[in-house]
Amino acid sequence: MRRTFGVSALITVAAVILALFMSGVGAAITTLVLIAIEIAFSFDNAIINATVLKRLSRGWQHLFLTAGMVIAILGMRLIFPILIVMVTAKLSWSKVIDDALHHPTIYAHHLADAHLAISAFGGAFLLTLAFYFLLDDERDVLWLKRIEKPLQAIGGTLWLPPLLTILIVLLLGQFTDGHFLSIMKAGLLGAVGYAAIKTFIEALGRLEPRGNKLYTGWAALLAFMYLQVLDASFSFDGVLGAFAVTNKVLLIALGLGVGALWVRSLTVFMVRKGTLDDYIYLEHGAHYAILVLAAALLSSIFYDVPNVLTGIVGLGIIGASFKASHERRQAKLRAIRRAQQA
Repeated sequence: MRRTFGVSALITVAAVILALFMSGVGAAITTLVLIAIEIAFSFDNAIINATVLKRLSRGWQHLFLTAGMVIAILGMRLIFPILIVMVTAKLSWSKVIDDALHHPTIYAHHLADAHLAISAFGGAFLLTLAFYFLLDDERDVLWLKRIEKPLQAIGGTLWLPPLLTILIVLLLGQFTDGHFLSIMKAGLLGAVGYAAIKTFIEALGRLEPRGNKLYTGWAALLAFMYLQVLDASFSFDGVLGAFAVTNKVLLIALGLGVGALWVRSLTVFMVRKGTLDDYIYLEHGAHYAILVLAAALLSSIFYDVPNVLTGIVGLGIIGASFKASHERRQAKLRAIRRAQQA
């Protein structure tokens, strides 16, 4: 654990000290709050990442923690929101940068105006992800059988998850006032984008040598990039919600970025400890939590959904899946001991 989380701990201390010297005690406390928010709200992200990362070699896992963090901090939590504001508000790069650094209130207002497109894209992307898992008729391990068996019965086709997502976004778009086209474009991009990435990764994976269970070459690279896109989708609500804590863009990037580092360290830890193999319902809990997050993002098109509520519900679901996994694991161990004694 010291090897896996040591760097995260050191960078956390450095980030808090940096915030302290830059803006005082208040900024240091705000940084800690943002780090905690990112960790709490992205626990399901760590579990989903682990299901992909376990197919990559240690070299790619190390890249996930190093180069991937540069993408996570600079790309997804600083540059990407700026690009969204540029496109939606039709402003120049220099103008958006100036607003972000010197007029954070105006920048936050522009980002709020982009909320509909962000919510539609992120919600559709994550909803498609959840549907692919729940409608997978080849899954042998079921947690909530009364829910999952009927869903598996209607699954089995590659196009059904994105189609269901698009239909849901289409229905929601009917109730928006003058924003139907932008919501549909963003939702379509999210649903089709996830389906395309997933299909391409699986196709490349099937081309790998049968004796090698790890992705290599183009399959590994695409899986790595998929993790970055997934991280972006999970970070949308966190970036928007962070403005409720502070309007200082650099502080938001610092706090959420360090929190993302902890999430990635947790992902690597779970992969190397085989946590998903020992606690078999964690993946189920993460996908149900993602379903809740996707619903919250899509609902936020109409209502102000508190991030705290989404985070608490998601953590509660994951906690329940952990408890169920632990009980099943203990029962299996007891059965093995009884068989050995007999």
